[in-house]
Amino acid sequence: MRHRFIAASLLAVTLVSPACAQEASTPQTETDGTPIATVNGQSYDLDLFRAYYGELLQQRGAENSPQLQERAFNEFMNLVVASQEGEKRNLADDQEVKTALALQRMMVLSAAALQSIGAEFDPSESELRQAYDQLVEQSQQTEYKARHILLDDKDKAQALIEQLNADDDADFAALAEEHSLGPTAEKGGDLGWFDARRMVKPFADAVAEMEPGDYSQQPVQTQFGWHVILLEDTRAAEPPSFEQAKPQLTTMLRQQKVAEALTELRNEAEVELNEDVVKLKEEEEEASAE
Repeated sequence: MRHRFIAASLLAVTLVSPACAQEASTPQTETDGTPIATVNGQSYDLDLFRAYYGELLQQRGAENSPQLQERAFNEFMNLVVASQEGEKRNLADDQEVKTALALQRMMVLSAAALQSIGAEFDPSESELRQAYDQLVEQSQQTEYKARHILLDDKDKAQALIEQLNADDDADFAALAEEHSLGPTAEKGGDLGWFDARRMVKPFADAVAEMEPGDYSQQPVQTQFGWHVILLEDTRAAEPPSFEQAKPQLTTMLRQQKVAEALTELRNEAEVELNEDVVKLKEEEEEASAE
C-alpha cells in the first residue's frame, strides 16, 4: 500500500521506541530482517533506519523524542528515493562517486576493525592498577580559589590595584561587582575552585606565583582583557578513586592497544609507493639541503 511520507512518518513513532533509539546509538552489526518500508519494490530494514537515527542523534547532540523520530523518518525516506534516483542514473559508475563510495567503505571497515581489536583486549587488574598509579601521580596538582576583576583598559586595572593598596579595608568582591566586565561580576568575581591548566596561560602563571590572600600587583593581560586577581586559597587536587577511574582507564588502555596494533599492521604491511606520485620526506630534505 502506498502512503504519503507525512502519514508514514507517524508510523515511525511506534516502530522506533525509546528502547530502539537507545540501540540506535550503537549501529547494528546484524539486521533482524524486519522491514520498515518497501519503496518502489525495494525493501529497507528497520535496523537500517535505526543506524541512521543513531547517527543523527550523535551528529545533532539531540535526545530521542517522537518529534525527532518523525523528522528523521522523513529525512530517511528522502535519502531512500534520492539514492534510488542515483542508481537509475547510473551515478555509481561516475568516477567521483566511485571514489567517495570506496573511501566511505574504507572508513567504515577501518572503524569496525579498530573497534573489534579494542573489544578483544580486557586489561588485567594489575594493568589497571598501574595505570591508576600513573593517573594519581599526574593528578598531583594544586587547585586554586580566586576572584578577579576584568577590565578593558590597563590603566583602569592599575587604578583598582592602587585603591586596594591604599585601603586595607577595601572589599575586593564589592569592587568586582562594581567594575568587572566578566560574567562573574554579580558573584563578586568569584571563580570558585579551579585547576590552573583550565585557565589561559597568563592568568594561570600569575595565580601560580601568588600566596593565599595576595592580589596581583600588576594587571594581568589575557585575550579577554586586563585582570586584577585575588588568590583566596589553595588545595591539593583530589584524584578520583580507583573504581571511579576504572572505566576511563579501561578505555585508555584499549586505545593504547589499538594504537599499538595499528602500528604493527603498518610495519607488517607490504607497501610499494608510486615514486612518481609520492616523494618521501627524507628525499625532500636531501633535495632542499642541496
